[in-house]
Amino acid sequence: MSNTSASPANHKVAPADVYGIARHHRFQWEEAQQCHVLLFPEGMIKLNGSAGEVLKRVDGNKTVDQVVQELEATFPGVPDLRDDVLSMLDLALEKAWIEKRN
Repeated sequence: MSNTSASPANHKVAPADVYGIARHHRFQWEEAQQCHVLLFPEGMIKLNGSAGEVLKRVDGNKTVDQVVQELEATFPGVPDLRDDVLSMLDLALEKAWIEKRN
């Protein structure tokens, strides 16, 4: 089992951080696209399955560590899952899809 308290120094997000979907963005399942999307005034971002699984857990209440733990329980045995989730959240933060709530 991975160490849930460790966060590599190269990640912008930390285990105790709490994030939510950014204002002016809406996360939803898009039936026509058969995937999760982020809607915003200027357009839409079509998310792959992994990104959708991560962002649907980013609810403004869970810590990054809790999101990782949920994904580890849902997808046991996936190698490098923690690092992949942190990298995805780093990208979402960089793109302003999510914002810090704590």
